[in-house]
Amino acid sequence: MSLKQQLAEELKVAMKEKDIVKKNAVQMVRAAILNYEKDNLKELDDEGVLDIIAKELKKRKSSLIEYEKSNREDLINELKSEIVILTNYLPTQLSDEELAKIVKNTIDELGANSIKEMGKVMGVIIPKVKGKADNDRVGQMVKHNLNQ
Repeated sequence: MSLKQQLAEELKVAMKEKDIVKKNAVQMVRAAILNYEKDNLKELDDEGVLDIIAKELKKRKSSLIEYEKSNREDLINELKSEIVILTNYLPTQLSDEELAKIVKNTIDELGANSIKEMGKVMGVIIPKVKGKADNDRVGQMVKHNLNQ
């Protein structure tokens, strides 16, 4: 079953169970997928759908920070639930230790030793960890390793 089909099934289940938070989260992701497909005139495969889910998750995480600053408890709890729901669709995220090992090995393979080579290092690492680690997190780790 493709990820788009799985999302459609999850939406049906959420509607039957009257799970409003899950229904809203899945509908938002499906809408983002549909918008992308219409704008780019191509149908997304599972990898493309994962990219859309990751982008939606990132939006919610940044919104969560703003809601916490504003003390909007009503919205914070709903957003946290949506984040958990969307995270379940993504592959298992790499731990800090696993990511650090990949970053260190890649830096060693490329012989990179200055921050000027960060782009080259990121270009090799990103395809390796796609969907398994946030690019910002990878960038911070690469920067930390190259500054030592």
